[in-house]
Amino acid sequence: MKRNLLPIIGLLMGIGLIISAMATNGSLVRYFDVPALIITLAGSFSALLISFPMQALKKVPALLKMLMFAPDDDRMAVVDKITFLAKKSRTEGILAIEAEIDNLENTMLIHGIEMVVDGNDVDTIEDILNVELEQTESRHSVGQEVFLKWGEYAPAFGMIGTLIGLIAMLGDLQDPSLIGTGMATALLTTFYGSFMANMVFLPIAKNLEMQTANEMKTNEMIIEGVLALQRGDNPRIIEQKLKSFCSQKDMKAAKEKNTDAVAVAEEF
Repeated sequence: MKRNLLPIIGLLMGIGLIISAMATNGSLVRYFDVPALIITLAGSFSALLISFPMQALKKVPALLKMLMFAPDDDRMAVVDKITFLAKKSRTEGILAIEAEIDNLENTMLIHGIEMVVDGNDVDTIEDILNVELEQTESRHSVGQEVFLKWGEYAPAFGMIGTLIGLIAMLGDLQDPSLIGTGMATALLTTFYGSFMANMVFLPIAKNLEMQTANEMKTNEMIIEGVLALQRGDNPRIIEQKLKSFCSQKDMKAAKEKNTDAVAVAEEF
């Protein structure tokens, strides 16, 4: 896991820009209203309680942690590991790679290598790993859906709060001088709902979606490598095939890392 500060930086920048724009129009106190906040936040969250089981909502803190600590996803390291296993399997036999399982970290790769060592056929391994891939994607999609729905509900409850304020205001028009203040207060709930949806909930959902897509691509690469390993493909062919899943930036970084490692080794 590596620390990811970009979401916090983006959030602080967005809040800062909005607050600076608000400050140019006078006191910030006029933009704060407790009932409006309660209607928008508590109301949208109550809709989530209706929409999702508690088991899904309990994952929200863990999902927020994922924004701060992005998982390590070094595809080139995985390529090197699978290539190493392929070479060892070719020279020492398929059972020789069983000792390497304890050194693996990726769950998908561990399960795949275990099935290869156990002698399962290619079709069986592919079916099982694809099911595991689908289930992983399904579990991750629940978290995305929670924040997507929260992003939909927040503006809706903001509008509900606005309508409540307008009804209360229009029900008492004895003092026309209060219409402007009442209208501004009523519109605050719409502002809160739009702000929370577009600055918090929807960006979080998109971030989780991108993390899931990235992990799925890595797992697809692993499945391809495991199947090639079981078929007994040439290690060099396996390496070239798996590198097609990596970006030029990943391969360049891996090459520079290997060059630095060689240089350090030569010094000693």
